Amino acid sequence: MRMTICGAALAIAAALPAAAQGPPPMPGDPLVLAVARAPDGAVWAGTYGAGILVLRPGAPGWERIASDTTATSISWDFVHAFAFGPRGEVWYGTVGNGWGVSADGGRTWRNWTFRQLGPEWQYVAPGGLATRGDTVWVATADGLQVSPDGGATWIAFGDSTGPAATGPAAVALPLLRNEYVLAMELSGPAAVVTHLRGTDIVWHDGTRWRAQPFGVAARGRHLEAMVDGARWQVRNGRLLAAVAAAPPAPAAAAGGRIEAPRTTWFQRPIAEGDNWFIDQTYRYGSTMGGNFQQHQGVEFNNPDGTPVFAIGAGEVAYAGRAEAGALTVAIRHDSTVMVVGAPRRVYSVYYHNSALEVGTGQRVAAGQLIARVGNTGRATNDHLHLEVHAVPEWAAVGAVVDSLQRYPAHTTNPELWIAPLPGTGIVAGRVLDSRGRPVAQARIHGIRKARPRETPLGFAETYGDRAHPHPLYGEHFALGDVPPGRYVLRAEKDGRPVGQPVEVTVEAGRVTWVEFR
Repeated sequence: MRMTICGAALAIAAALPAAAQGPPPMPGDPLVLAVARAPDGAVWAGTYGAGILVLRPGAPGWERIASDTTATSISWDFVHAFAFGPRGEVWYGTVGNGWGVSADGGRTWRNWTFRQLGPEWQYVAPGGLATRGDTVWVATADGLQVSPDGGATWIAFGDSTGPAATGPAAVALPLLRNEYVLAMELSGPAAVVTHLRGTDIVWHDGTRWRAQPFGVAARGRHLEAMVDGARWQVRNGRLLAAVAAAPPAPAAAAGGRIEAPRTTWFQRPIAEGDNWFIDQTYRYGSTMGGNFQQHQGVEFNNPDGTPVFAIGAGEVAYAGRAEAGALTVAIRHDSTVMVVGAPRRVYSVYYHNSALEVGTGQRVAAGQLIARVGNTGRATNDHLHLEVHAVPEWAAVGAVVDSLQRYPAHTTNPELWIAPLPGTGIVAGRVLDSRGRPVAQARIHGIRKARPRETPLGFAETYGDRAHPHPLYGEHFALGDVPPGRYVLRAEKDGRPVGQPVEVTVEAGRVTWVEFR
């Protein structure tokens, strides 16, 4: 992917070949995250869960390159960055499992994943790869990795907190104001690096590496380019020719009701100045397209050391090591919720911290510092894993935090408990089969969200057998932070539709309910 700079704003443009009739259809119609044109004319497309698709010069259709169990495949099927080396090398970057390079046109790959990187560096920024000669730049959620020799050796650039591990690098330099990189491009001899605190210019002055602040952070994303007189775009994740007529909107029934929240919303555990956006790829109850275990919470990806705050007032019921050794805080909130005449206590639990700032038995206020983001326990990157539990009054804290229990019995979707971001709302609902039974791990398409851009939304999933609905909603899925507007939603299971598309309206500060039957 190729980036251009305009003042302090960074825009991402996809390089595509020209074809008046547009690109050939992609197998499976995947969501497209990145498109780049190689020097030999081949088009490389990164997708959400379908690996890499290549359209080689003269070929009638796309060739798929996917991850598998061999050492020479790509590392992950969620690809959103490409770059090309001087001798035909193809570099790719992923959403969650590092990066890799091929020197033979994609037949075999050398990868940098958890084994080489450790529990950091896994999230490459969108379009976060760049090359100049043999020098390779990789922008990640944990800083920059730079190789001057095509991947043989590496140097890392982080912030003053510094990476807990340098991955493949022999040395790490604290040059950036913040290591959570959102975008990067090469401009002359320097790299323009946009992160949570703004934009830095990084360069080597002939003696040492240096960095200088420049401008403010830009968060837009644009996948469009004019190549050889034709305009091609990635629109809503689909590759198409802009000269063609826009596809008609699917026939949709008007549906959905809008209501006030049924329980008091808590505040965010991460401050606005840090990454307070919920990761869009691995929501509560989801499996990231069948790649992970069913998820029991939501993620806030942030650099190690980022402050973590209590979402509400209460008492610290647990502070210490929990599942797989993760440093964990559990808070028993003052709030209760009535379910069929019986109260349930509400707990919030914060996992993977690098340090704890409170102890068991301590009273905390909403917004009080309780921990610092880290990667302790079962984690492949720095992030906060947040859970919300609705627990019967008789249950002890062991029902909430258990070092041997990967699927607690009373979790619920945090996106129905914490306040949506200012100016946004929530969509929740059910997906039922012809007998009125829940459809597990169905996919809900149609919500368009621009942020967080580093973990793009492909779809929401309905809950499987390990997740639990909110006790007052009984939902099968929920999505927070949805911009107001009208959306056409559709549900599918194994590629087949479930019910008809439904048109809904989202309002700020309210819940939109929708059902597919």
